[in-house]
Amino acid sequence: MIIIPALDLINGQVVRLQQGDYGKQTTFTVSPVEQFQRYIAGGASYLHLVDLDGAKDPLKRQLTTIEQLVKSVNVPIQVGGGIRTEKDVENLLKIGVARVVIGSTAIQSPELVKTWFKRFGADRLVLALDVRIEHGEKRIAISGWQETSHKTLESVIDDFLTVGLEHVLCTDISKDGMLSGSNVELYQEIAAAYPSIQFQASGGIGELSDIKALEPTNVFGVIVGRALLDNQFSVQEAIECLQK
Repeated sequence: MIIIPALDLINGQVVRLQQGDYGKQTTFTVSPVEQFQRYIAGGASYLHLVDLDGAKDPLKRQLTTIEQLVKSVNVPIQVGGGIRTEKDVENLLKIGVARVVIGSTAIQSPELVKTWFKRFGADRLVLALDVRIEHGEKRIAISGWQETSHKTLESVIDDFLTVGLEHVLCTDISKDGMLSGSNVELYQEIAAAYPSIQFQASGGIGELSDIKALEPTNVFGVIVGRALLDNQFSVQEAIECLQK
């Protein structure tokens, strides 16, 4: 299991939203380049970036900032935020992004997104599947979590396995930004059900024990955002806790 440090950007600034709410924004006075370099110095081998401007309006995608970030670090970066067209994917891959993270569009236009899998290859794409668990069903939330679709996590994974799906970033919305631990049972269940998929667990990591708790689930990686920005622990400490 690897540690995947994450940053969210609005207008080139590092921010955090609580449960996806733009009205509950915390802005951090750190440079995204310096922050990522700090994470790499601590041992991070893979990074995650969310372009919140692009998520709100694809015409405001921070391509120049993202390109500078990609060029300033020597590890792969995956980028998401409002990916709606093939051109969006192409533009990000062209500037050196390792993988493009696709959310709502995969739920609303699955046949379109499947053509991207065929064109770019399953290894270059990550499906971001954000779940709201209701009455035992893992329903997918879309449109910045404003809506809950009728599709379940399992039905979407099954559908995209037909085009070779390899990477899934799964968030339990109720845990996001709350620093209260992640949904270990959820990851245990889906990683066992789909052993061919590299799952990334996201949401709720507040302390080292939350990372350690995910180790038996066999997820590929754990995304850590707010806890690192709040200096709850360092990337190095997170990696060391997994090696013990």
